[in-house]
Amino acid sequence: MGSEEEEIIRVAVVDDQRLFTRGLSGLVDMVPGLEVVGVAHDGAQGVELCRKEEPDVVLMDISMPKMDGISATREIKDLLPQTAVIILTGHEEDEHVFEGIKAGAQGYLLKDSEPEDLARAIRTVHAGDTIIAPELAQKMLNTFQSADPRDSRLAPPLTERELEVIRALAQGMSDRQIARSLGISEKTVRNHTSNIYRKLHIFDRTQAVIYAVREGVIDVEELEYRPPREP
Repeated sequence: MGSEEEEIIRVAVVDDQRLFTRGLSGLVDMVPGLEVVGVAHDGAQGVELCRKEEPDVVLMDISMPKMDGISATREIKDLLPQTAVIILTGHEEDEHVFEGIKAGAQGYLLKDSEPEDLARAIRTVHAGDTIIAPELAQKMLNTFQSADPRDSRLAPPLTERELEVIRALAQGMSDRQIARSLGISEKTVRNHTSNIYRKLHIFDRTQAVIYAVREGVIDVEELEYRPPREP
């Protein structure tokens, strides 16, 4: 009786610190089901690497020569919308988290995260969900609280069902998981999600997290990492 082969998640590493990239690449390659397909040492190289290899997930530094990680993330997401980007940040760089969100990154971890947390995060964003380290989630909340709230107040009100859906999106649930949780079809979930994006003038799940936290739909503590749920 044959067994179904595990899908290999192809990972690119972009960081200008060569010792760090060497160690990080080695850690990723040691994890079953993960494979490093290339390493770049500045943002521009990272974009070209992604253009050539079309990785599933990119581990992205922020401060790099030639092109920073935020700009590189934006270009990669324009080029390869299906490629997920996890920004790896140091404590001294966490003020850039909000910029990373707007650029389209789906994951935000500190560079000193545990290897098993990084591996789970790679699988999480590859599955289409969002992962934000608790320390960075708090930074996001502080940013939202200091921002001008008028933009979100101009948004059309969401229905009770749409609030349930956006809460589930912010918690990293897939369409299938949301459908099961709310007792509706996946098509209905997608319709609600489209309506939410249209009403709030947002374009992806990460921006839904921003709205959910800022408007109090979900508490920042609920953004703490948890392993992906079973589909």
